[in-house]
Amino acid sequence: MSDSLMFSNEAYVVLETDSPEQILTPAEMSAKLQEIVIKFADDLPIDVQQISGVNERVKYLLDTSCELDLAPGEYLQWYAIRLEK
Repeated sequence: MSDSLMFSNEAYVVLETDSPEQILTPAEMSAKLQEIVIKFADDLPIDVQQISGVNERVKYLLDTSCELDLAPGEYLQWYAIRLEK
C-alpha cells in the first residue's frame, strides 16, 4: 500500500533561467505556473494546449511535468519536496 504522505507536496524547488533557486509553497507554484500559462499560451506543449482553462492547465502541469522550455535558452523547472520538521 502506498503512503498518502508520499504524494503530499509541501513545497517546490524552482529553477529558472538566470535566477537563483527558489522554494515555493504549492499556492505560490500554482500562481507562477498561471502566469507562465497565460504569457506563453501559444508556445506551450501540444498536450497542454489541448486542455481548456488556465487552472486546468496548471493542474495538469503540476501532475504530469516538472519542466517547461519557455523560449530558446529559457526554462522553468520545478520539483516537489517535503520539508523536514
